[in-house]
Amino acid sequence: MSVGIHIRRATHDDYEGVKAFTEKIWADRGGDYIPAVYHDWLEDEDDDHKKTFLADAGDDVAGIVQAVMVSPDEAWFQGMRVNPDYQRQGLSGRLNDACFEWAREQGATVGRVMVFSWNAASLGAARKSGLEPATEFRFAHPKPDPDASGPDTVTNDPSAAWRYWTHSDAREHLNGLGYAPEETWAMRELTRQDFLDFASDSGDGNGTNDVINADDDTEVFAVERNGKYVGASYRLRTYERENDDGESEAWAEYGVGAWEDVEATRSLFAAISRDAAALGADRTRVLIPETAAVVSDASYAGAKISEEPDFVLSGAL
Repeated sequence: MSVGIHIRRATHDDYEGVKAFTEKIWADRGGDYIPAVYHDWLEDEDDDHKKTFLADAGDDVAGIVQAVMVSPDEAWFQGMRVNPDYQRQGLSGRLNDACFEWAREQGATVGRVMVFSWNAASLGAARKSGLEPATEFRFAHPKPDPDASGPDTVTNDPSAAWRYWTHSDAREHLNGLGYAPEETWAMRELTRQDFLDFASDSGDGNGTNDVINADDDTEVFAVERNGKYVGASYRLRTYERENDDGESEAWAEYGVGAWEDVEATRSLFAAISRDAAALGADRTRVLIPETAAVVSDASYAGAKISEEPDFVLSGAL
């Protein structure tokens, strides 16, 4: 047991201790992201929508994890790391318990976590903590292209996008989850208001393969064919990120991709490609359900696909 280890709120002064063990994690996969983002990732003292817990072993940092409220009753848990020198002492359970207790105090009734599919240890720890499998997804990466085209009409009508989403196989597979605007690398249940908020205020939403007002941070897309909606997506954010060569790249991120068939996939990806090009993005990322049909549709439509899926686990609080 982790006797003598104190669970407390992490601070900026803990950076060197956190870096000392996390910078060695996943070296064969490009390394851990926490040392690079720690100071931005950490919440301010008066921030009541997230809290980062640290396992303090005195001279060492034994572990860390963060809990975030992504809606009034949904919590997201991320960044769970246990120092290899302190593994098999029940620390992941203690850190999870701290997150669960804090989230319940904030009004959360459900908590979720995302785990890379290759991370067997974290998957086992999540199940041991009481979380159950919820869904799986991966990313498609349509190339930004101002001249991309597809066979169907694409508009920016949020009501149409929401209507298709509510009846789509993608929504059923993802349990209603999409990428959250409140936190990067987090998911929550999407609402009609989200699609309204993501939509631009300008433009009439009409016209074949039309993308309106791509200067805003967010946007929605609805694929229409013969009076029927057959696809939907939304742009969530844009950001800068260094590539493996240390060069800065602009990314456009789309919180979900849902469609009826390959032709709808082509049309939706074409709209996303034009949208990303209008933003000056170098790369895109579209969250898609991890099913044989969807992943093969995306590949058939010409998009690059991430090599491995991610898993989401969920539990009532």
